[in-house]
Amino acid sequence: MDNDNALAAMAAGIERTNELLQRVLAEVATTPATHAVFVDAGYVYAAAGRLVAGTEDRQTFDLDAEGIIEAFIDKARSLFPDSRLLRVYWYDGARRRIHTREQERIAELPDVKVRLGNLNASRQQKGVDSLIRTDLESLARHRAISDAVLIGGDEDLVSAVEAAQGYGARVHLWGIEATEGRNQADPLLWEVDSQRAFDLEFCKPYVTRRPAQEYGDGPVPSRVDVHFVGARIAGQWLTTRGRDTLAELLPSRPYLPPNYDQELLVEAEGLLGISLRGHADLRRALRDGFWDHLTAQL
Repeated sequence: MDNDNALAAMAAGIERTNELLQRVLAEVATTPATHAVFVDAGYVYAAAGRLVAGTEDRQTFDLDAEGIIEAFIDKARSLFPDSRLLRVYWYDGARRRIHTREQERIAELPDVKVRLGNLNASRQQKGVDSLIRTDLESLARHRAISDAVLIGGDEDLVSAVEAAQGYGARVHLWGIEATEGRNQADPLLWEVDSQRAFDLEFCKPYVTRRPAQEYGDGPVPSRVDVHFVGARIAGQWLTTRGRDTLAELLPSRPYLPPNYDQELLVEAEGLLGISLRGHADLRRALRDGFWDHLTAQL
């Protein structure tokens, strides 16, 4: 008799499990497929800039973000014709996570969500990969997406891919063709469900190299004048970028991180109206003026 009760209880349990599975399958069948696009903007700028303009320096070219985002959306629609777009997530860095004007314009685009990591003194993005992982995992866990398009190349994104796949989402890695070698980590390429790379012809319409600044043929300034300009720029940067950001530069004195050194040079040449590229002594005076003012203030 005990065996009969046990068998009856087991049969009832199996029947309840089958009912639950049928309900889940019915729900899945009636739920429309949804996809989202996750864009590491730092990767897009660097890879597209290198491919089209021959440089990763964002100061030297313009990227039509609206145009390339629309192109990504169109490509996703063509690949997932029976799926609706949830939104595009655009991940970028900014000092103290304050939107730049360009990032504000991107944030105003329909179906686009801008998410900001921090930008340190060396202009390196911090926290972007963790933002991507959090969003990708959360959306997959809540079954808000069935497919995720990831545009990036950092190996740190592998954990984000694994997390999303663990909840049943398919992850498709898109990239931009490298001029040589690869610009996406091998472990990331191995982990995703599919891969796609955009070539020069695809990227060309969205990248425009800025014209080189022209300078007059005036007299070469003195070291004192250049030193003053360096100090003036340091004062401006303290106001616009914040003391904490520039304080991170102090351990590298007398050197400046390459990106900052290039910005300092370009800004000084604009103020002086003459190129300093062939004047190593004046460039030293420029840095000296910058450092003297910065250390006096900090």
